[in-house]
Amino acid sequence: MIMTIKKEHPKFLVPNYGAKSRKGVKERWRAQRGIDSKKRIKRSGYGASPSIGYKNSSDVRFARPDGNWPVVVHNEKELLALSNVQNRIAVFAHSLSIRKRTILQKVADANKIKVANRARK
Repeated sequence: MIMTIKKEHPKFLVPNYGAKSRKGVKERWRAQRGIDSKKRIKRSGYGASPSIGYKNSSDVRFARPDGNWPVVVHNEKELLALSNVQNRIAVFAHSLSIRKRTILQKVADANKIKVANRARK
């Protein structure tokens, strides 16, 4: 299995994250909107902002770190379609019930299909 190597990028944080006067600022990204914002005009020293240059190439984009691409599965037919496909991993849909997840998990185990979000036991 070939490991997927993606470009690294800095953490995109709100300005002044970590400053003593801003203890309540959470570690997150919000686009800067203020007219006097130094980060909005990309001054040096204020941290990186997301831009198109950080985008990964199409052959590794959306791939998981183990090199597999996730495929959302809603039913047994979609799950069995992955049985003979390389570099794909099943991801159970959010809307599936626990009962349906356990049924699909048994089918996946019988057909040796990898599942990213396995059903809880």
